[in-house]
Amino acid sequence: MASFDIIMPKMGESIEEATITKWFVKEGDKIEEDDVLLEIATDKVDSEIPSPVEGIVNKILFRQDEVVAVGAVIAVINLDGDEAPQSDEEESVPSEGINLSTEPELSSDAGVPEVVISSSGRFYSPLVKTIASAENISQAELDSIEGSGIKGRVQKKDLLKFLENRSSGKAATKAVEAPAPVPQVVQEGPQSAPATSVPASSGGDEIIEMSRLRKLIAEHMIKSKQTSAHVTNMIEVDVTGVVNWRNRVKDEFLKKEGVKLTFLPVFLEATIKALREYPQINASVDGDKIIIKKKINLGIAVSLPDNNLIVPNIKDADSLNLTGITKKMNELAASARSNKLNPDDISGGTFTVTNFGSFKNDIGTPIINQPEVAILAIGAIKKKPAVLETELGDVIAIRQMMWLSLTYDHRIVDGALGGAFLKRLGDYIESFDPETGNFKIQ
Repeated sequence: MASFDIIMPKMGESIEEATITKWFVKEGDKIEEDDVLLEIATDKVDSEIPSPVEGIVNKILFRQDEVVAVGAVIAVINLDGDEAPQSDEEESVPSEGINLSTEPELSSDAGVPEVVISSSGRFYSPLVKTIASAENISQAELDSIEGSGIKGRVQKKDLLKFLENRSSGKAATKAVEAPAPVPQVVQEGPQSAPATSVPASSGGDEIIEMSRLRKLIAEHMIKSKQTSAHVTNMIEVDVTGVVNWRNRVKDEFLKKEGVKLTFLPVFLEATIKALREYPQINASVDGDKIIIKKKINLGIAVSLPDNNLIVPNIKDADSLNLTGITKKMNELAASARSNKLNPDDISGGTFTVTNFGSFKNDIGTPIINQPEVAILAIGAIKKKPAVLETELGDVIAIRQMMWLSLTYDHRIVDGALGGAFLKRLGDYIESFDPETGNFKIQ
C-alpha cells in the first residue's frame, strides 16, 4: 500500500511545536489535493494545513488539543485510492503522540477515539484508562496523578512514572481540586497552597471561557508589564495638510491603485523617517545588551472580528514608498481578519503602531509589544481651534488636530530620547505638503 506521511510543518523560524486545535477529517475519509486536513496553533498564529496529496485518511496519530513537535508525523494518507485492510495494530490510534502499535487496540469508528471523563472532570484517553485498569490503579489514584500534558492531562509517561514511584514507595501525586462554589485549598505534597476563591456569580451573569488567542494576549501583556518599565509621552500635532491632501486624491488613488487610501500610511511613512534618525527606538533588549535593528519591520495592530488583536508587520517598511506601504498594510489587515496570516507575518517586528483613532479615541497609553522597546499610538483626528503664527501676527483658526502618544521602555530609552523622537515625528507630519503629497522636511 502506497502511503504519504503528513508531518507537522515548521510555522516560523523560532517555532518548535504546535497545538492541533481542530481536525476537519477522520480516518477513512477520502480527500482531494489541497483539502484542509486540520487547524494548528502556535503562540503566534493559527493556520489551516491542506493536504498535498489525494487519497484516503489512513491514520490520525494525534488528537485535538495535543501539542506536537515540528517534523513529527501527524497523519498517514493512503495513496491507492481505496481503503486497504489493516491489522489490529494498524488501527491503534496513539494518544500520547508516539507510535503505540504494540499497545491495546483503540476503536477508530469515529476517526479519533473520544477521551474519557472522570467524576472529577479530568480527561483521560482510552490508552491511559486501559493501562490504569491493567495495573489496578484506582480512579482516586488516577485523579491524584499530576499530568504533564495540555491542561494537566495525564499522559502515558505520567502513568509509568507513577507506577515506578509507587513500587519504590515514593509519592508522585497531586491532589485534584473538585469543583465547588466556595474557597478551596489545594494540597500539594506535605504543604498546602494558598486558598483560591471561586468568583461568585448571580443568576444573570454570563461566564465566557477565554479563547486561546485571548489567553495568549493576556499572557503577552502581563509579561510586557513585568519586563519593561513603561513610560508614555504625548504630543498634539496639526494634520490639516494630510487631511486636505488625502481628501483631494483618495478617489483617484482608489481608481489607480485599487485600494482605499487612509490617513495611516502617511503617519507610517513619517514614523519610518523618524526611526531612521533615532535608531535607538527601533531596537530590542537581550539581557544587558541593546540590539539596534538594521531593518524597520513596522508592526500594525489589527482588530479582529472576535474582538481580539493581532500585530502583523510590514517587512523592510523603509524600502517602500507611500503606495507600497498602503498596499502592504491593507493586505496584512485583510489576511489577519480572514485568518490567513503566515507565522512570519507576525514575527520579527521592530516597532509597532496602533491606531486608537479608528475607534474615535483621542489618546491612549499602549503596552509595548515585546521584545520591542517602544510603541506609538495614533489618536482620532478632530477639528479644533488652534493658534497659528503668521507674518501679520498670531491668529486663531480651525485646524485638524491629532494626539500622538509614545510608550517606551525606560530601561534603555530615557525621557530625552523618547521626547526627541516624538517631537521629530510630529514635525514630519506637520510638514506634509498637501499640494505635492511629500514631506517638506527631508
